[in-house]
Amino acid sequence: MNSVVLKIIKDLPEGYSEGIYMKKKYGITKASFNKGKSFKVYAKELGGADFISLNYYITSTEEKLKPCEMPDEKVLHFLYNVEPLIRK
Repeated sequence: MNSVVLKIIKDLPEGYSEGIYMKKKYGITKASFNKGKSFKVYAKELGGADFISLNYYITSTEEKLKPCEMPDEKVLHFLYNVEPLIRK
């Protein structure tokens, strides 16, 4: 899998954050497991019905994106295009 995808996932804040995707606000939850070797990301459109759900695994031989009941393309489009909202 593309190391760009891993960087995007790692750059998402741990826990809850928000972002803008396709001009809509999403609540994004990221959890890291196995000492940073696996991740779960769930994003829900706030006030809407759309959602994104994925797991990402890093093994000794590969990195694997595993969308949850949706096409890879939908998950990748979200990851490449979401604009995280930074709270200060």
